[in-house]
Amino acid sequence: MNDFRFTLIADGRTDDALIPILKWLLIKLGINAPEPQLPILGNLRNPPKKLQDKIAIALDLFPCDILFIHRDAESDETPIETRTKEIRKAEKLVKKSLPPIVCVIPIKMIESWLLFNEDAIRKVVGNPNGKQELDLPKFSEIEQISDPKERLEKLLIDASFPRRRGKKVNIPSNYCVRVAEMIDDFEPLRNLSAFQELEKELKATLNEHFPDLLS
Repeated sequence: MNDFRFTLIADGRTDDALIPILKWLLIKLGINAPEPQLPILGNLRNPPKKLQDKIAIALDLFPCDILFIHRDAESDETPIETRTKEIRKAEKLVKKSLPPIVCVIPIKMIESWLLFNEDAIRKVVGNPNGKQELDLPKFSEIEQISDPKERLEKLLIDASFPRRRGKKVNIPSNYCVRVAEMIDDFEPLRNLSAFQELEKELKATLNEHFPDLLS
């Protein structure tokens, strides 16, 4: 299939890391060569604040076949169902024709989907052959980690050893994106409940709206 475009509305500064994940999943579900679009709405002269305005402006700038909206389920008080309702409410308030919208809601944040690949973590800190043992969480634990960002940062620091005495650990500011880009296979994420919800919704959307385009 040619020119299948998807747009992602971000929830935070690390959302670029979702692009490789969404591309991988679309390909797995039968879409060939999906083209990602990530509008940086915060750079506009008058950045939209309400989600319905973000949707409208993002689609004006980047028309697409599917619109992904990312929100984090940041705590037990804001589960996936709560975030999904927020997105669907905003969708109904947009006064224009919309493409299919798919919710992307990790628990607790996008960093939780990057904690499984040791090789990628080592490569990002420039130490692919490091021998320092890394405390990667089991998949049964990942969605219970209270601060996945802190856990990922610690893994990156540990992966940088050994280094010269006194040398500062240099973690790239865009480390989330870098880790995601180093991963070729996101198959392990299918063990996580939030990712299963994403795949279920995306698969249903593709089957309903684009059955003739699936390989």
